[in-house]
Amino acid sequence: MATYRRIDVSKLGEVSVVKFVDKKILEEAGIQELGAELFGLVELENRKTILLNFSGVEFLSSAALGKLITLDRKVKANKGRLKMSNIRPEIFEVFQVTKLNKVFDIRGEESEAIAAFTA
Repeated sequence: MATYRRIDVSKLGEVSVVKFVDKKILEEAGIQELGAELFGLVELENRKTILLNFSGVEFLSSAALGKLITLDRKVKANKGRLKMSNIRPEIFEVFQVTKLNKVFDIRGEESEAIAAFTA
């Protein structure tokens, strides 16, 4: 199993639950590293069922959103599923403004998102 600096990955059944280490995902170098770690889950570890839990994230830059869009494409190309949970209202607002709430499957709580994978 790989070692990560920007994410914390755990398994709950078939679901890979990803939590973010950084509260503010802003600077370019950190976002590049974050992207590489997230893409590695799909490309190197062949994980198909991924839940991104944003409970510790206070701020997300537009560059980070770009990484999430790319991750979504990679997961779908790999015949996998990606869901998100625990997004703060002020961050969710950015998803709404950019219409990304229509692209991503966003659930309120982690347990709700995990249940949605089996539904």
